[in-house]
Amino acid sequence: MSEKIREANRSARERLQQEREAHQSREKRKRVLIVSGVVAGVLAAAAGIGMIAAGIGKDKAADAAGPVLAPSGAQGKDELAIPVGAPDAPSTLTVWEDFRCPSCGLFESNYRSAIQGLEKAGQIKVEYHLATIIDGNMSGSGSRHAANAAACAQDVGKFAAYHDALYDNQPQETDDAFAKDSRLLELADKVPGLKSAPGFSQCVQSGLHNEWVAKSADKFKTGGFSGTPTILLNGESVLPQKGTENITPANLKKWVMEANKGKKPGTAPPETAPVS
Repeated sequence: MSEKIREANRSARERLQQEREAHQSREKRKRVLIVSGVVAGVLAAAAGIGMIAAGIGKDKAADAAGPVLAPSGAQGKDELAIPVGAPDAPSTLTVWEDFRCPSCGLFESNYRSAIQGLEKAGQIKVEYHLATIIDGNMSGSGSRHAANAAACAQDVGKFAAYHDALYDNQPQETDDAFAKDSRLLELADKVPGLKSAPGFSQCVQSGLHNEWVAKSADKFKTGGFSGTPTILLNGESVLPQKGTENITPANLKKWVMEANKGKKPGTAPPETAPVS
């Protein structure tokens, strides 16, 4: 057997092993989500949905490199976090997500009410970090385009509502519908005042925040995270579990209240960009 054939066989075996490991990771996360109650009432829809392992594919870069322009109000190291909620809330929930990720959509549909309730009560502020791993794993650019559009919505103080609209209209994982700016602008119509906000449509169509999105995606890939969604409470991982307890909406509320015991809830208004 020639060296060239042996090398080809070795590469094929390595690819097969990577695919098996990716499948095992997805199946493991799917079981965790089912056990923890994330998919209560939606088990049929959850078939085949699992956490997408980071690093299977390489995110496609932005169409053209440009300056890193963080959206208005972005916080944290390198301004990679988009905050929602009272800035003086006693606890912080960190969410790493990908708008194309089916597990992120599943998490969103089952935990949104609990998270927003804690947020409105001043118990937590949420810091959203955007990843684009599905673009690499499934090919396409919808994760990047959706993340840029969400950053554009943040510029005009409409991130939270547009974030929810994207997940409420999330396409199938294999459907790269979010790669079309026309679709992203269509969904902006679901958020009052967003599409007509000065600069929003141009921001979406020009990919103004593409390099910021790429920087956030790189941070995710080098952060030691296993996939999306990744959820941290005050820096401690709570998805899939905290200690020996699996995450559920009830447990999330309990963990937040335990962390906040004796602390005053946040009252400061969120910092949002004015729409003029």
